[in-house]
Amino acid sequence: MNIDNELPIIEKAAPRLRKPDWLKTPLGHNKQFHETRQLVQGSKLFTVCEEAACPNMGECWSRGTATIMIMGDTCTRSCGFCNVKTGRPQPLDPDEPRRVGEALKEFGLKYIVITSVDRDELPDAGAGHFAEVMRACREISPSTRLEVLVPDFKGMPESVKLICDEKPNVYAHNMETVNRLHPQVRPQAKYYRSLDTLGQAKQHGMVVKSGIMVGLGETQEEVIEVMRDLVEVGCDLLTIGQYMQPTPRHLPVIEYIHPDIFKYYSNIGKELGLKHVEAGPLVRSSYRAETQEAILRSGNI
Repeated sequence: MNIDNELPIIEKAAPRLRKPDWLKTPLGHNKQFHETRQLVQGSKLFTVCEEAACPNMGECWSRGTATIMIMGDTCTRSCGFCNVKTGRPQPLDPDEPRRVGEALKEFGLKYIVITSVDRDELPDAGAGHFAEVMRACREISPSTRLEVLVPDFKGMPESVKLICDEKPNVYAHNMETVNRLHPQVRPQAKYYRSLDTLGQAKQHGMVVKSGIMVGLGETQEEVIEVMRDLVEVGCDLLTIGQYMQPTPRHLPVIEYIHPDIFKYYSNIGKELGLKHVEAGPLVRSSYRAETQEAILRSGNI
């Protein structure tokens, strides 16, 4: 496919219309789903699956996978799309690294994504605690492959290096949206600062991953611009999914993106140089993360 060809035309859905059929997903209720839920609740850990109201929780928990969220359930930032609560966080829990490691061992997972809220009030933005959690996971469950989905750490190179020094299998940080929409979508973040942190991670030898949402009013050309920028800093993996408004207080959905457009974005991203693009209406940054990493590691891309 030539990226200069005419873009596919899909009729836009008016805001506040009912969700199209391709966005409807059932909640899993098999035995594995309930076992995963019991393990998560028993470990007293937070999951982004619950806190961010992820639409794939049923599927992922039914497969026995979950994304752990560390450093509390209260974020210092107030992004217009995110369902995680904003406020003054509690002090860091010094026992959390051990509990996360023990939970990994109990879950019996071969692959785990660890993410966190933003902790801008901390001198290192929480990077040191994040690194401690990773070390505990390696010590207690050494066979588990680790993907980290980290904040921008306010762009501090020393914080990025702290994470990279622990050698996660994938270093992920989400751009979330196109440059033009950053002030509305991520008011306390900066587009080029996020790009820079991804570039720093690549320079430290990491497999680098990012994610964006669509349906917030961006143009197709702007999405392609993000992909070009990501390729320039060395990004390997990208996820693209439909934004869905978690509550009436959050940014509205401007457009429901047709599945054909997601296929188009996937093809364009790979032509531009991304090694793998996971794109679809229900795709989220941690969706089938273990599969993406395995594909990249095997070279079957």
